[in-house]
Amino acid sequence: MTPGTIGRRRALVLTGAALAATACSHGGPGRGSVSGQASVRIVNTAGTFAATLQQLMRSRGYLEKRALRPEFLSVNDGSQIIGALISGEADICTASGFSQVFPAIARGGDLKLLAGSELLLLHLIYTSRPEITKLKDLEGRTVGTGAVGALLYSIMIALLRKNGVDPRKVKFVNVGSSAEVFRAVAAKVVDAGPAEIDYEGEEAKYGLHGLADGKFWKGLPEYTNQASYASQRAIRERRDVLVRTLAAYAELYRYISSPRSQDAYVAARALAVGRDQRAEALKEWNFFQQHRSFAVDLALSEERIQYMQALNVSLGVQRAMLPYGQVTDMSLARDALRLI
Repeated sequence: MTPGTIGRRRALVLTGAALAATACSHGGPGRGSVSGQASVRIVNTAGTFAATLQQLMRSRGYLEKRALRPEFLSVNDGSQIIGALISGEADICTASGFSQVFPAIARGGDLKLLAGSELLLLHLIYTSRPEITKLKDLEGRTVGTGAVGALLYSIMIALLRKNGVDPRKVKFVNVGSSAEVFRAVAAKVVDAGPAEIDYEGEEAKYGLHGLADGKFWKGLPEYTNQASYASQRAIRERRDVLVRTLAAYAELYRYISSPRSQDAYVAARALAVGRDQRAEALKEWNFFQQHRSFAVDLALSEERIQYMQALNVSLGVQRAMLPYGQVTDMSLARDALRLI
């Protein structure tokens, strides 16, 4: 994963052009307008996938086509996204995990979910232990994840429960990110753990294998990987900018989901990470072609929202379910689709 941090007052700006724009990017609803373009600050968690989408968005120019001048901000985790949105350091998160949004709203956080993004999990459970071939075999074993309530921890609990495996019989170890979990599994620090599909098909090179029932996109399709969200203040003050931003991302999702995007996606990943990763890029791109996992219509259904909340409640991350209308504002997505 590509590292990224955000300070108390300002996030790390990934877009080179944004450095010159920062001086005029603070102000009211029309801030940062240069030659008819409005500034929009987009925050997401750091990582290769996020950086690839940002690079592809830059190369395709969908935001500029909507008279927007983007600044891409990169942070380490969802709590920092929420901090950036509520403080006004960023206008919108376009594609990130969002389970942390619900407890934030319950505590009075000024946030709304706006749209779906990449819906399916791109994770597979890897192990170095030949005797571990299925989820049931993880009982009594160590499994690397993130912290309690983090994405990797939550999806492991959900998948185990769904397959009749008691999570209390598994020892979870907070390793960190998906890439760190993979390294820990390969080094036999933990017995198994979830990581992204970049390594699928190359497990033997690392002395690993994937679990047949450990493919999250098949075993846990109801879990929503990423969504877009913003503060209610930004919705009130910068609604038109947010609508145009969502329209640009809907165009990006449709392009990635089309066969003509292959070379552009591979090139974008190479630029994002600073080296050629054609094999890894093609695994992701083929996944998107096969599973059509992007929300090309920006939809984020009530069923998906309720599932994520119910999982939060079961994990003790959230006290009670919140009404769909309290946590979402899908009117911006509907307006965005009218622009395409």
